[in-house]
Amino acid sequence: MSDGIITQTLADHVKTIQSMGTELAGELEKVSDAMVRALKAGNKVLAMGNGGSAADAQHLAGELIGRFLEERIALAAIALTADTSILTAVANDYGYEAVFLRQVEGLARSGDVVVGISTSGNSANVISALARAKELGCVTVGLTGCHGGEIGRMTDYSLVIPSSETPRIQEGHILLIHILCDLVEKQFL
Repeated sequence: MSDGIITQTLADHVKTIQSMGTELAGELEKVSDAMVRALKAGNKVLAMGNGGSAADAQHLAGELIGRFLEERIALAAIALTADTSILTAVANDYGYEAVFLRQVEGLARSGDVVVGISTSGNSANVISALARAKELGCVTVGLTGCHGGEIGRMTDYSLVIPSSETPRIQEGHILLIHILCDLVEKQFL
């Protein structure tokens, strides 16, 4: 029984990754260029998401602040998912819908890149924060799945994993994050 699950999961993963295709390559180049422009101008990358997407936001920030593959300068990045005191205070005082919005209002500046990660593309707290980021003059990026959802329609750049299965979308997101980190890092060596 477990052989069937393993084989099917691996086959589904490969199928999803192969179906990502070249249309994402062009959008990845644009996102990495936007990140490089922002970072070279003294701006930062802010990332957010819920659940597994929160972990992906932290992964992105960690790779930029630390390093991906090469030694280089630290790049300004913040995961809006990592400060439990902020998350719980805002959720308590304003509601969970505002946990990222309030951080964007306090931390984002015109020229920053704000990345919203959501497998459905419809996470209300990510949508409101991205909308505010646009109002502030930030570049907005969505990492989604399915058909992109509201986040895919509202962001400047949309990276949509062609799957409706959450695990496959998350696997695609981490691959895109690694590619972005590699592309960005090469510009700072």
